[in-house]
Amino acid sequence: MKSIRLAALLLVVVVIGILHFITPGDLLFYHDTLRRLSYFPIALGGLWYGVPGGLGIAVASSIAFIPHLVIYAGHHPAMYMGELTEVVLYLAAGALIGAIAGKEARLREQYRLLSEKLERSYDRLHEQAALLLEVEGQLGASQRLSALGQLAASLAHEIKNPLSSIRGTAEILLDEFPPGHPKREFAEILLKETARLGATVENVLQYSRGQQQAQAAEPLGRVLSRVATLLGGQLRGKKIDFRLRVDEEAAAVLVDGARLSQVFLNLILNAIDAVEANGRIIVESGRAAGGIAISVSDNGPGVPGDQRERIFEPFVSRKGEGTGLGLSISRKIVESYGGRIEISEAPEGGARFTVFLPSGGSPQF
Repeated sequence: MKSIRLAALLLVVVVIGILHFITPGDLLFYHDTLRRLSYFPIALGGLWYGVPGGLGIAVASSIAFIPHLVIYAGHHPAMYMGELTEVVLYLAAGALIGAIAGKEARLREQYRLLSEKLERSYDRLHEQAALLLEVEGQLGASQRLSALGQLAASLAHEIKNPLSSIRGTAEILLDEFPPGHPKREFAEILLKETARLGATVENVLQYSRGQQQAQAAEPLGRVLSRVATLLGGQLRGKKIDFRLRVDEEAAAVLVDGARLSQVFLNLILNAIDAVEANGRIIVESGRAAGGIAISVSDNGPGVPGDQRERIFEPFVSRKGEGTGLGLSISRKIVESYGGRIEISEAPEGGARFTVFLPSGGSPQF
C-alpha cells in the first residue's frame, strides 16, 4: 500500500514537470497553476511519510521543475529568481508539513500506548476487585462456619444424654428379638446407627477441642448395604427403582464405616430428593486407577454445568429447605482420605456423584 501511494505521488510530480516543460513560457496563468499544484503531492508526502517523505517529494518536484527553469535562465533574470524561490518554498513546505505530521504521529502512538496501559490497569483493577469480593465471600462463609461450629459443639453436649437413653432402649429391643427373628436386623441397625451418631457427636466435641480419632474399619460392601437398608422406607415411599451393584473386590475394602456412611447417606438422600416418583437411583462400586470408585447416579433433572463446582461450597443448596452443608461435609470427609468427589452427567440424564478413594488411604486430621 505504501509503495503504491509513493509511486502515485512520483507520477503526479513527473506529470506536473512535463506539463511545465511543454507549456509555452508566456502562458503565466498555467505555469502559476502548475506551481501551486506541486504543493499537493509535497503535502501528501509529508503527511504520509513525515519529514523524509515531505523533503523527498519536494526534491523530486524541484528536479521535475528544472527543465522549466532552463527556459528562463539568462533571458528573464527576475522571473528566473522567482521560479528558483519556488523551489526553496517546496523544500520548506515539505520539511514543515513532514515535521507537523511526524509530531502528530508520535502523539497518536503515545496516546495508543497510554490507552493500552490504562486498559491493562483497568483489567488488573477488575481482577483485584473480583478477588476482594471472593475473599469477602470466603470470610463471610468462614464466619458462618465458625458460628455453626460453636453451635454444633453446644448441640453435641445436649445430644449426648438423650442419645445414651436411645442406645439403652435399642439394646433392650435387641434382647427382645432372638437371632433369626425378622425384626432383629432392624434392632441391630438401630443400635449400630445410634453408636454411629454417638461417635459423630464425640467427633464434634473432639474437633472443637482440636483433635479427632478414626472409627472402626468396615468392609465397603457392608457400609453400602447398611445405608441402603436405612433409606429403604424413603425409597419405597417414592417407588424408586434402587439398584446396588457392588464389585466383590471393592466390597472387601476396609473403610471408616461411620464417616463413609455419612457421605453415602448424603449422596443418596440428595438423589432421592432429586428424582420424581418411580425414578431410578443406581449405586455402583468397582476398582479404579490407584483405588476404588463408588458412584451414585439418578435420572433426575441433573445439575447445570455452571453450578457443578459451587455445589460443594458451604451453604450452597439447590433445595429451598436445605442447609447447603451435606456435600461440603462429604467432600471434606473424602478428602481426608486423600480422595475426591466429582460430579458429572449420568447416563440416565440426571446427576452422577463419583467418590474416588485411594488404596490404603486413611483419614488425615
